[in-house]
Amino acid sequence: MVASAIRILGLDPGLARMGWGAIEISGSRLSHVAHGVLTSNPKAGLGARLFALHAALCAVIADVRPSAIAVEQAFVAKDPQAALKLGHARAVALLAAAQAGLDIAEYAPNHIKKSVAGTGHADKDQVLLMVRRLLPTARLTAADAADALACAIAHAHFAGTRARILEALA
Repeated sequence: MVASAIRILGLDPGLARMGWGAIEISGSRLSHVAHGVLTSNPKAGLGARLFALHAALCAVIADVRPSAIAVEQAFVAKDPQAALKLGHARAVALLAAAQAGLDIAEYAPNHIKKSVAGTGHADKDQVLLMVRRLLPTARLTAADAADALACAIAHAHFAGTRARILEALA
């Protein structure tokens, strides 16, 4: 029996830069679909920046047509203002996914790093290197897009494990 491909859109939220990356998983095979970085104008007001990110993300979702979205959770930052801005960007990601009627999964940064690089304390360069190795056709230059693809890969690994467990229990 051949498993049908599942398309997953990973998101690395940020107010200035929101990384996104789409993969397909068929059985245990991962393949790169597309990736990029959405930006907002730092000189614009918060509402305008959130609106721009939302519109751009909705366009990505319409173009990529994922069946699930994986979003990186916020980590506790020392700067409350930065944490609040990150929270706003995450809300945009969750809203756009919910509006599209997609399944939403959220993963802690350490879980994503461990899924891709083998350690939860991997640095951005290690994550980028492993994403390049797992998805050799992805011509990655931006760490934000690599982080988003890593989030999608983490979801693919978790979803596959979950499906096997449910199948065994059935």
